[in-house]
Amino acid sequence: MRQAALVTGSSRGIGLATAEALARQGFAIAVNGPARDDELARAVDRIAALGVPVAAAPFDVSDIALHDAALARIEAAIGPLTTLVNNAGVGVMQRGDLLEVSPESWDRCLSVNARALFFLSQAFARRLLARARPEDLFHSIVNITSSNANAVAVQRAEYCASKAAAAMVSKALAVRLGPENIAVYDVQPGLIVTDMTAPVIESYRARAEQGLTLFPRLGMPEEVGGIVASLASGRLPYTTGQVISADAGMLVPRF
Repeated sequence: MRQAALVTGSSRGIGLATAEALARQGFAIAVNGPARDDELARAVDRIAALGVPVAAAPFDVSDIALHDAALARIEAAIGPLTTLVNNAGVGVMQRGDLLEVSPESWDRCLSVNARALFFLSQAFARRLLARARPEDLFHSIVNITSSNANAVAVQRAEYCASKAAAAMVSKALAVRLGPENIAVYDVQPGLIVTDMTAPVIESYRARAEQGLTLFPRLGMPEEVGGIVASLASGRLPYTTGQVISADAGMLVPRF
């Protein structure tokens, strides 16, 4: 048996980089993205080229009624899952004054970034607990939240709230699943070059170079992927519930 991971939102960006990093560690991979998406097909081809079992998993993580069936299809294709990486996420519908935030933008952020993460983790954990698990395979949930789980971005208040909720879910999962030898981690990226950050990436770059981050540069998806692969491979033994700040020291308190 080998380790096998579902990485949500893995047709591009941090999710794809994470799927590739896990594949290089020998994981079988389920690549998740929208149905009938050319990007998803290309991502599957990229993972397949790394020589591991791979399956497309085209389902909407925010539709929790789909979770059990999607997990069953994935396991039929690549074998029992050992790892769930909750990476899928959305930004705000429009940046601006939090006094003008719409209920639609609030609901969208909370639905994808927190609610979907909670219930997919629940469905995944139930499957693990319902079967015997080889002791030599590391089992884990890795949630990709954000530095905005802690730091306010006032023009994206609903996003911050959703990521703070996801960070608390990570802690709760760690407490519940620790006695079952299932590790849970919360990776909180900072200023990372992705499609989601593209509209503001040059302002992020300038702020990093001016000292917002201790390393005066932006992060890359591959760096976050490497962190997740280390966690999911059990290379931080005897740990669970940790927050990993993938932010070049951005949130280190300073005077």
